[in-house]
Amino acid sequence: AKLKSFAAKIIQLLKEWTETFPYDFQDEKSMKELKEIAHRITQCDEENGTVKKIISQMTQNLLMALSTRSQYQEIREKFRQPVTDKGTILKAKPQSTQKDILSVCCDPLILAQQLTYIELERVSNIYPEDLMQIVSHMDSLDNHKCRGDVTKTYNLEAYDNWFNCLSMLVATEICRVVKKKQRTRMVEFFIDVARECFNIGNFNSMMAII
Repeated sequence: AKLKSFAAKIIQLLKEWTETFPYDFQDEKSMKELKEIAHRITQCDEENGTVKKIISQMTQNLLMALSTRSQYQEIREKFRQPVTDKGTILKAKPQSTQKDILSVCCDPLILAQQLTYIELERVSNIYPEDLMQIVSHMDSLDNHKCRGDVTKTYNLEAYDNWFNCLSMLVATEICRVVKKKQRTRMVEFFIDVARECFNIGNFNSMMAII
């Protein structure tokens, strides 16, 4: 009975650990240790197999989380690669094919909603371990130590980059318009978008636009 009680507590610990810090188990050594511990725990409850089911579900969820983050990281790495000069591309395109944002989406509410979807997608990929790495990185800087594994995850950096990209998009869309009247209209449009972002509660996009 004591062994089963102890096993239940270990399972709870492992569940919370794998859900909160799945990156701790991304290398083969730590995953092997997790499987060994799981195997020993399942032996404590071989009669009904409840523990085995819980362990199996936990492992499956962990592998899925690691796979999702790995795919997200691969996509982000593609975007991090240097691109050719956009100014040259714009000059090469005929003026008629260069669309401004108003021709794509002229409703401030819809654009604000789309920006909010992007914000939520970026935020959903920030995990406690990202914050922990920032803290450990700051500690290593304070202690004048050099760490080689400071940036295992880049989700906070991606969120920061998105803020800068949105600011640059707004500035570009305004500055590329030649006529003053059209430029004024563009400024007013982005003010309306920022207002709609505020109404939704998307303060990050609102500040990027401002």
